[in-house]
Amino acid sequence: MGYSLVGLGIIERMASICSDISLLPEVERIEIINAIKINLHAVSPMRDEPVDCVLWIPSEQVDANDYNPNKVAPPEMRLLEHSIQEDGYTQPIVVWRVDGHMEVIDGFHRNRVGKESKSVRKRTLDHLPVTIINASRGDRSDRIAATIRHNRARGKHQVQAMSEIVIELARRNWSNGKIARELGMDDDEVLRLKQISGLAEMFADREFSEAWEVEYRRELPNEHS
Repeated sequence: MGYSLVGLGIIERMASICSDISLLPEVERIEIINAIKINLHAVSPMRDEPVDCVLWIPSEQVDANDYNPNKVAPPEMRLLEHSIQEDGYTQPIVVWRVDGHMEVIDGFHRNRVGKESKSVRKRTLDHLPVTIINASRGDRSDRIAATIRHNRARGKHQVQAMSEIVIELARRNWSNGKIARELGMDDDEVLRLKQISGLAEMFADREFSEAWEVEYRRELPNEHS
């Protein structure tokens, strides 16, 4: 499909703009290109897809979250660093705007490499590639759920950490059904995770039938055996 006359004119103007941008200092060049990407994203047919707009942001503006349950062992962490050193960043870090800064939703360990690896920091001018999701949903519960959804499809979570997250969401008045739906679990998994670290608190208001109590007592070992 060929370009229209309007499209050809835009491409010609872009060539001139890119030539002007190339004359700017590196950091200003990054800022100008980010601004252009944001404007292009606003008119893009794919503007509802966060990956349509990847920005390079100074690393000090990106903060790790305090609830990521996905842990990477030292050998895998070294491999991730080596991969980024050799192949570059092939995936952006997914972030959420929170109180004037950006909090990591997905890419917790890519964020670490970008801040801790001297060679990567030098090559990227101490910037990190980010894409921003769902700016309208800023509640901490939404951020936690987004992190879990990103991680569960490919990573392994520490059971205790997942249990603590389920407990926190329950304390924020999320029902078992909502927790299961938002985190990609079934109801039984939600109950098991609640039982690990919050049994007494989470089930304090649950009314059990006398039949259940009798059944439970029958399963207890005989104290005289």
